[in-house]
Amino acid sequence: MKDLRALHGRVAATPAPEASIPSAPPEAAPRAKVRSRGADVGSHPLFRQVSVGRAMGQVTGLASPFFRTVSAVDGIRAEVEGRWVDHFASYDYLSMNGDPRLHDAATAAMATYGVSARAARPAGGNLALHEDLDAALAAFVGHEAALVTVSGHATNVAIIRTLMGPEDVVLADALSHNSVFEGIRASGATHVSVPHDDADWLDDWLTANRHKYGRALICVEGLYSMDGDCADLPAFVEVKERHDAWLTLDEAHSFGVLGATGRGLCEATGVDPRRVDVIMGTLSKTLCSCGGVIAGSRDLIDLMRYNAPGFLYSVGMPVPSAAATLAALRIMAAEPERVARLASRGATMLRLMTERGLETGPCAGHAVTPVIIGDSLRTAWVSNGLLEDGVNVPCMVAPALPDRSARLRFFLNADHTDDVLERAADLTAARVRASREVRL
Repeated sequence: MKDLRALHGRVAATPAPEASIPSAPPEAAPRAKVRSRGADVGSHPLFRQVSVGRAMGQVTGLASPFFRTVSAVDGIRAEVEGRWVDHFASYDYLSMNGDPRLHDAATAAMATYGVSARAARPAGGNLALHEDLDAALAAFVGHEAALVTVSGHATNVAIIRTLMGPEDVVLADALSHNSVFEGIRASGATHVSVPHDDADWLDDWLTANRHKYGRALICVEGLYSMDGDCADLPAFVEVKERHDAWLTLDEAHSFGVLGATGRGLCEATGVDPRRVDVIMGTLSKTLCSCGGVIAGSRDLIDLMRYNAPGFLYSVGMPVPSAAATLAALRIMAAEPERVARLASRGATMLRLMTERGLETGPCAGHAVTPVIIGDSLRTAWVSNGLLEDGVNVPCMVAPALPDRSARLRFFLNADHTDDVLERAADLTAARVRASREVRL
């Protein structure tokens, strides 16, 4: 098999074809304007990255591990690329997606409201259903108020863009989600990258630099979806209070996962949620829907209701999504055994992978278990091989993260069984061993 790294170097180093423009001698008459190539998507540097990946796949016969077609879902099984496999690519952490109670709730709400909210909430699309969901989420999280939005990604952008400005500083964990960095760029605030989960480093930096800025916002996550570890929330709360800063906690992957009843990292660590200025989450994970939520003080939510662009200028959450979210929240509150079952699944998967000598990094054994292979091509090869074996597991490769950190990511659901987990661990270990013998 050809050396793909050499190929990558050749393709990446090959410049995109440029128009031939003869140079004019000094003092020559003005040249005619050269037509801009701005409309040529093929010359865009990001498109060239895509082209490199395609070329590598064509030379090696290595199929892309992304955008696999899922034709049907049945619990923890899915029909992927035409065959039924064990599915580890689902955020359905508490295995509620197929619960008929969600379907019934969505159907009943559509009979009342139709399908769409039909307008932005401030301008005619503020449904009683939305207000019920806001109140239920606030009560469950343990804050004064909450606000649902139509996009989880846009939620983080809206929070940071609304709260922060050019005179301010945002101190984001180095492993924060892309939406945090997009929000920082939109706000114009100074961005400081905090070494992962290092509250001491943050404390030192604020001690030396806090006086240079107006507002300061610290961003951490409840459960980091790349490594499967958790923020040291008590330490970050103490730091933010000592330095008169705000703290936002992203519970996208920890809501429904951490804590005895799934209320998130505050419950798991014993921190009063009201000491965390902003708690955000997504409705697309445990709550089986789509959208985001912001929770905090009434003042914060009022500020967001009238100023956050991701809320103010977007249509209200679709009716079936809002109704299904509310039903899922009620089921989670009434059936905490789902949370306990998921916790057991996460701990079991971590144990199985480590027993087989696989690298799992700082994973804490919750809903996400990474298997770090450390080479993008081998990681894609392993992911494709596991699909052939009947296991669908997504991978993360360069340039989404450094090549040395390329990994598989197993997302655990409450209904995964011991037999399914053990089979996946055995097959993964075998494929990783085999990858070391393949010339890539």
